[in-house]
Amino acid sequence: MAWTIALPEVVLAAGVMVLLMLGVFRGNQSTGLVSTLASLLLVVVLVVSATGESGIAFDGLFVENGFTSFAKALILVASAIAIVMATDYCRREDMQRFEYPILMLIATLGMMMMVSANDFISLYLGIELQSLSLYVLAAFRRDSLRSTEAGLKYFVLGALSSGMLLYGCSLIYGFSGHTDFAGVAQVLTGAETVPVGVAAGIVFVAAGLAFKISAAPFHMWTPDVYEGAPTPITAFFAVAPKIAAMMLFVRVLHGPFGGLIDVWQQVLVFVSLASMILGAFAAVAQTNIKRLMAYSSIGHVGYALVGVAAGSEVGVSGVLIYFTLYLFMNVGTFACILSMRRGGRMVESLEDLAGLSKTHPLMAAALAAFMFSMAGVPPLAGFWGKLYVFQAAVGAELYVLAVIGVLSSVVSCFYYLRIVKLMYFDEAIEPLDPKIGKEMAAVLLVSAVVVLVFIVIPGPITGPATAAAAALFGG
Repeated sequence: MAWTIALPEVVLAAGVMVLLMLGVFRGNQSTGLVSTLASLLLVVVLVVSATGESGIAFDGLFVENGFTSFAKALILVASAIAIVMATDYCRREDMQRFEYPILMLIATLGMMMMVSANDFISLYLGIELQSLSLYVLAAFRRDSLRSTEAGLKYFVLGALSSGMLLYGCSLIYGFSGHTDFAGVAQVLTGAETVPVGVAAGIVFVAAGLAFKISAAPFHMWTPDVYEGAPTPITAFFAVAPKIAAMMLFVRVLHGPFGGLIDVWQQVLVFVSLASMILGAFAAVAQTNIKRLMAYSSIGHVGYALVGVAAGSEVGVSGVLIYFTLYLFMNVGTFACILSMRRGGRMVESLEDLAGLSKTHPLMAAALAAFMFSMAGVPPLAGFWGKLYVFQAAVGAELYVLAVIGVLSSVVSCFYYLRIVKLMYFDEAIEPLDPKIGKEMAAVLLVSAVVVLVFIVIPGPITGPATAAAAALFGG
């Protein structure tokens, strides 16, 4: 029974081993084949996950339900797209190493374990399996000083966040006598007063998880790592690990600490406000598009945390919808960034987008749609994502949080619309290369279709998201 519940993870782990052996015996010449098989493996795991069983396995360490299935679907889609986006980049940048897609698969396995963790021990194992792979990926270009610096910063600060997380878990275990979510919830629900040690433990656990989603004030690694890491890895960082950590955050707060909303809500309100404000104002001065996307992601995490802070089923549903739309807005934007080449070399400056509408009209139109959507301009998908989480905040009487969220969203319009202005109203000094890869074109097309079609047909996303939130709350 336990193995059938964890079948998607078992299939992915077995597939990783097979691909690793293929790479070992065939060398780096197998990189293209390994990448293709890795993408297909993720599609197979997605199908297995969608048709798998629900329940609790491995003595309460692992759980599978509608919420975890929805979260895993987002993670698998994000990872598959990131591997596809990396194929052309690796070929052009002489990074044909078979370990590249395998490390992404191992990180994905860790993310799946994270969202299904039902115990603080399995939670930590999932986080570390993901994190160790991401540290290596950030520094994958060993001949690049920026990439090496990014990996080192990510590793050092990641170790600090892991220490905070473990310290928080130890405090919770010390005061409750349990590491499993159900046991902790049972002890804390029956307590007349919340022990100070438990409150401190929640704060430390929240801080450790806030680092993983790059929420302020635990965001310090994000701009440097986004800028220094290879661009496909930056795209991967921006979606899959963030989705996994946010889903884990939601499960931890509404699982063992579901009855202590008064304790953790104020922490989340502060983190959400700090992230939205920092993301809105810090991105204004950026000239590197990858650094701008780093601060943009911090702001978007703040908006998503508005729904989590609401502490309601409607709020969680809003978070799931928001991250689904965020996934496609982000991968579409990074597909444009990966297509920014001059003389065959990558360029990352905002000024390089000048005149894009004249040389690449379709790419400029898609990027404009993503920018308007990220800014929350109606009626594009991003507007509805923000509307769902702000409605949840208003329903929970968090009026100040909702108002500041709307105001910070208005401020963020400046740097999103600046990109549109550069593409359509400025003249190109040196036009970008005329051709983009087939993989990038496909990702751009799919992402743009999702962002635009959601306006008229939201059901395929809102329906499953609502059902997943109901599953989390026992509905």
